[in-house]
Amino acid sequence: MLPVLPYQATVDEAVLRFLDSLSQTSFSGETDITYASRLSVATDNSVYQQLPQAVIFPKTTDDVIAIGKLAAKYTEVSFSARGGGTGTNGQSLTPGVVVDLSRFMNKILEVNPDQGWVRVQTGVVKDQLNDALRPHGFFFSPDLSTSNRATIGGMINTDASGQGSLKYGKTSDHVLSLQAVLADGSLLETEPLSADALEETQCHGYAKQAMQVSARVCKEKRADIDAKFPPLNRFLTGYDLKNAYLPDEDQFDITRILCGAEGSLGFITEAKLNITPIPTSRTLVNIKYDSFDAALRNAPMMVEANALSVETIDSKVLNLAKQDIVWHTVKDLITDVPGKVLQGINIVEFASQDADENKQAVDALCERLNALIEKEEAGILGFQICDDLAGINKIYGMRKKAVGLLGATEGHAKPIAFAEDTCVPPENLADFIVEFRALLDGYGLHYGMFGHVDAGVLHVRPALDMCDPEQEKLMKTISDQVVALVAKYGGLMWGEHGKGYRSEYGPEFFGERLFDELRRVKAAFDPYNQMNPGKICTPLDSEAELVKVDAIKRGYFDRQIDVEVRDSFSVAMGCNGNGLCFNYDTSSPMCPSMKVTADRRHSPKGRAGLVREWLRQLSEQNVDVLQLEKQVIETSPSVKQLIERLRNTYLEKDYDFSHEVMDAMSGCLACKACASQCPIKVDVPSFRSRFINLYYSRYQRPVKDYLVANIETLLPWMAKVPNVVNAVATNKWSELIVSKTIGYRDTPALSVPTLEKTLESHHASRFDLTWLQALSIEERARYVLIVQDPFTSYYDAEVVSDFVYLAEKLGKKPILVPFKPNGKAQHIKGFLREFAKTAENTSAFLNQLAELNIPMVGVDPALVLCYRDEYNEVLGEERGEFEVQLSHEWLVKVLEERQPYPDREEAPWFLFAHCTEKTKIPNAEKVWGDIFQHFGASMKSVPVGCCGMAGTFGHEANRYEMSKDIYGLSWKPRLEELQHNRAMITGYSCRSQVKRLEGAKLKHPVQVLLRLA
Repeated sequence: MLPVLPYQATVDEAVLRFLDSLSQTSFSGETDITYASRLSVATDNSVYQQLPQAVIFPKTTDDVIAIGKLAAKYTEVSFSARGGGTGTNGQSLTPGVVVDLSRFMNKILEVNPDQGWVRVQTGVVKDQLNDALRPHGFFFSPDLSTSNRATIGGMINTDASGQGSLKYGKTSDHVLSLQAVLADGSLLETEPLSADALEETQCHGYAKQAMQVSARVCKEKRADIDAKFPPLNRFLTGYDLKNAYLPDEDQFDITRILCGAEGSLGFITEAKLNITPIPTSRTLVNIKYDSFDAALRNAPMMVEANALSVETIDSKVLNLAKQDIVWHTVKDLITDVPGKVLQGINIVEFASQDADENKQAVDALCERLNALIEKEEAGILGFQICDDLAGINKIYGMRKKAVGLLGATEGHAKPIAFAEDTCVPPENLADFIVEFRALLDGYGLHYGMFGHVDAGVLHVRPALDMCDPEQEKLMKTISDQVVALVAKYGGLMWGEHGKGYRSEYGPEFFGERLFDELRRVKAAFDPYNQMNPGKICTPLDSEAELVKVDAIKRGYFDRQIDVEVRDSFSVAMGCNGNGLCFNYDTSSPMCPSMKVTADRRHSPKGRAGLVREWLRQLSEQNVDVLQLEKQVIETSPSVKQLIERLRNTYLEKDYDFSHEVMDAMSGCLACKACASQCPIKVDVPSFRSRFINLYYSRYQRPVKDYLVANIETLLPWMAKVPNVVNAVATNKWSELIVSKTIGYRDTPALSVPTLEKTLESHHASRFDLTWLQALSIEERARYVLIVQDPFTSYYDAEVVSDFVYLAEKLGKKPILVPFKPNGKAQHIKGFLREFAKTAENTSAFLNQLAELNIPMVGVDPALVLCYRDEYNEVLGEERGEFEVQLSHEWLVKVLEERQPYPDREEAPWFLFAHCTEKTKIPNAEKVWGDIFQHFGASMKSVPVGCCGMAGTFGHEANRYEMSKDIYGLSWKPRLEELQHNRAMITGYSCRSQVKRLEGAKLKHPVQVLLRLA
């Protein structure tokens, strides 16, 4: 039996008093001290882990002011602002209180296209901002790989940049003014000020002294600043003293000091940003090289060609991309060179408002490239041009995903971020990398490289095992050596991603005299060191220490878990915090529960982190998780154990961390998007089912779970009297009783007539295995076996019967395979013992059919894909070799034998694909399009995420509102734009959701094809 896990880190008494006092002010936001919530913000995209005392979610600037005013009375309490949590160096991690501005303070306040600026709250996501600006013809130009989850506040605090920075610069180049709240609640509204205006400033408290001290330091120490701050495109992040004061204009702008300050000076709540016209003409030239060194050394030529940006990727990253779902989108845009080994590419973009000007620049570069190829110089193997906007976005999508893909390498050693944004003058980059590679090769390390060669920025992540104490020490050794190396080449250790836990190198870089001036600025803003203490610098005269590279990391906690357990739960342990699961895009299937709750516990990253801690606590109690799991799966509980479960469920009142983990797991829709969309392949449904299985070895399951687990056994019996079942189950009184007592609502009606009744006189229903075995190979080629799933066959039988008729029209003889339980619902609810038995029995039957060598086809993506994924997971090699195809996979092969239909002059059809289908079979929508084209029809795929039903999730009474909210993210608005009679849906659960919420019964694509055939 799973033991109780009573451990949770206590909260400091001072923090509890602070939160209590805050609740008595005008503060309107939320606070959270639960262990799970604190754990969910204890990590970012770095290797570090730091548990905060609490998490605060302000809703307004006034809420932040209330926090600041109270902080002045609780000077022992420290704070750190947090946005998307995508920092690679622990910038937002704190042992104090996290102030998360992303949940509520994420509004775009004003867009002024005439004057070219926008005003936003700093919790706004970068892609969200660009979506709002696009209709006006503008965009916010700093372009980073995490743009679909990084917030504007995070970009400002790290002074982020990225692709295109040679032309567009860094975030600070686009910030016109900021609204910041300091640690005493004083409000700082920034703008460029003259010396006279500085004296007359209306600021008070910390804000006033921050203005005056910062201006004095910038002016009086100008010579020291000019001597130390390198003249790079990616200039020094953090307290930008050089650009805050303009001597020629005698103006001081404190905005520049706040940009890159990593929240160590104040909370930035609003920002006024300049915006850039969207280029009307864009072209990418993808240049292929026989070595990464050749790509680097050839890059200056692209810069000279007046390119917007030059991005480089090495062969390791390319090969990782080829193994990921993302490669399906770009494989035609970056093809291999026959007979050559591709070792690196340069992605060169030209962008302009003038198409002719852009074409001339591209043509000139291509002419030079062709000359070099002809001479076999510069290591150039070839190049491809892409001027299609959709294609350009796909290539950059692949490039952006490279950050996460590096973390997907096999083995315990994972590429990690700690020296991955070095910046040297571009002309020094190739030589610098030669030495950098020699350094890493000297330790026998594996690594991948990519970066912005136009700006001299290199992203390199050596693979280290942070669970190995010796490798953890090696990380610090390499850090020290890289710092020395970038200094040798006139560069920076932190050219793009900020300092964070690398702040310890600040004094050495600046020198004691100038570093003391930075400390003077810090003291003026934050005299009691309450704002993200230890980052960048400490207040002058303070004895506080800077954070260090060898601070506590995730690996310290992970190594407390037995290595066999870590390997067994690798789909959770592998999470590196890249945060792609916080994706803002509502049309992306990942992660629906995170999108609607804005609660980081309800994300793949959050859930993975909770399971890691759960496993660590079990290890701490000397529990053999794998043995316990085996015992629970292989043996039925005794009467004594069942009584214990009831006692634990209804009488035990003690804290158990397992309850917090269960709360996060129960919000998962098991849509499987994370298993393929996440670059690390964090598979929540996989470890979720294992956790639930063990959780209910201690606690009693709700009745509704047993109903779901046994629905496939019940359905054939229910279908014998469908009218009676429907009359009993779907009337309003039954609905009310079931909702209140069992917890399910909106029970779907069984199909009438049933599938059996519809096909009772049809040859498709006459399954006879012996007769099929007697057929010749030629005769079997005419047959197709239709594999039933419980939901389509019993609740939407018309889809299956229409597929039978379609197969006949295509010259095939369909045979309906006798219904066998699939077990998907059992897996979702964590009935792993029962699921294993179901999978074993059904696999045995399907393997027997597979010997006939007749195609087996199913129509519902979630259930068919369960045979490929969950069956393989639970049975391994015992699963056998059977293959059940989805209808589109079978149809496209059948149509190869048939002549295309003439084109039809009619409106297009619109496809809403099931989220599991889209993520597990990334070319599914394209194949459906090809099939419709064969039938002479036009089909367009509609970009949507999850519908919110996800099997039985949407029927759970306590999840109804979440299910409806998820549906409202993308499905509802897309369907409102279309005529329902032209829309098609592949997933049963999705059709069920639309029928429930819209009252519309939409068709499966095979039903439309039947009409077209």
